[in-house]
Amino acid sequence: MDTNRGAALAVLATGMLMTILDGSIVTVAMPVMQSDLGFTPSGLTWVVNAYLIAFGSLLLLAGRLGDLLGRRRLLIAGTVVFVAASVLAGLATSPAMLIAARFLQGAGSAMSSAVSLGIIVTLFPAPAERARAFGVFAFTGAAGASIGQVLGGVLTDLLSWHWIFLINLPIGVAALLAMRFVPTDQGLGARAGADVLGAFLVTAGLMTGIAAVVQPAGRVLFASAAVLLLAGFFARQATARTPLMPLRILRSRQVAGANVLQILMIGAMFSFQILVALYMQRVLHYTALQTGLAMLPAALSIAVVSLFGSARVIARFGERITLIAGLALLVLAMAWLTRLPADARFVPDLLPVMLLIAGGGLALPAITGLGMSGARADDAGLASGLFNTTQQLGMALGVAALSTVAASRTAGRLASGASEAVALTAGYRLAFTVSAVLLAVSIGVAALVLRSPAALAAAADREPAGAPA
Repeated sequence: MDTNRGAALAVLATGMLMTILDGSIVTVAMPVMQSDLGFTPSGLTWVVNAYLIAFGSLLLLAGRLGDLLGRRRLLIAGTVVFVAASVLAGLATSPAMLIAARFLQGAGSAMSSAVSLGIIVTLFPAPAERARAFGVFAFTGAAGASIGQVLGGVLTDLLSWHWIFLINLPIGVAALLAMRFVPTDQGLGARAGADVLGAFLVTAGLMTGIAAVVQPAGRVLFASAAVLLLAGFFARQATARTPLMPLRILRSRQVAGANVLQILMIGAMFSFQILVALYMQRVLHYTALQTGLAMLPAALSIAVVSLFGSARVIARFGERITLIAGLALLVLAMAWLTRLPADARFVPDLLPVMLLIAGGGLALPAITGLGMSGARADDAGLASGLFNTTQQLGMALGVAALSTVAASRTAGRLASGASEAVALTAGYRLAFTVSAVLLAVSIGVAALVLRSPAALAAAADREPAGAPA
């Protein structure tokens, strides 16, 4: 890997790290934000939800714009929006101001994240180099949530919650100065077509769909609107002259299977980050700083595996086997959590989980490589946007569903007379059981649906010209 391409990868990884950090860094600081800004308990959830809604719903549109206008151009624009919104969030003096800034952060993250994988695919065409690049990129995604909680705890306890946002300013400026290493691409040009109606339908559909997941009030109305809007989007894509998302991309079993699997896997993994942090604070009474530091072994284990082991394992056994092995480790991690006591000790009860979660360092680069290998070269931006969209959907769906499961079990145990610690622990244990099941289903999807790039190439050779993937 030459110096310029390595520097370009560092820029992309830095942007991804900022994006993932801001999805998790607020979790340990939310109680302080609530006290300082006067959030209601229900309003506080929108500090996370506003970011997820903007991020998840704009990714497809951003991916297509990257193909049309140039991926480097959209990467720079997204970074500028994200950094400006971070400053606004850091200076927030009211709940409305912070929520608006978080929405803008999500929009900027969507713009930069949607094109990152497409740029990596172009920069690293050789399979071995691409595997190493995906390993670096996957580290920022898998470990970023844990790093966010560590950094959030440190900054909140030692400085103030404002700095969890203001720290993005120097990082973002450094990333912008290094954009010269990212190669310039012309894009297809605006004349190639931007499906405005399709963009409106999918953006509105995803926004209302994610809102239905994260906002209990009005859930049926939001869900119904989402179904209608997304049905209209797919109907539009089948007839539009220049569709936003050509439906041919979903004819690839590889692309469709990888995105479905990612929803299941990310839903379980991101829920682990949130629920374990809540367990530490609400049951074990850890401080924000203690919680962040307790999550550090998870970040380190993922970093070691994704940066130094995943490319070698993929080269030796292939992406599909590596993915299944990583998922198996994650199943073991969730299964271990199902036995958590209400008076857990860190070393015997939690540290093994932090080490087993390193399976994410194998699974994420492997699923990324498998998903992107099923897309055509001129659909790289679209495939990248779609892949990031399902990642955000997995986060939103997983957190909402598993938090609801945990809360329901906790309420039942409280009603039967259990102590708060015992009731909370029972709720979290049930949520971790569901997570283990989701990951086990993911192994089945990987085994039955996904194929290695070599198998795809062999199948393509056997198919007549023009046959769908």
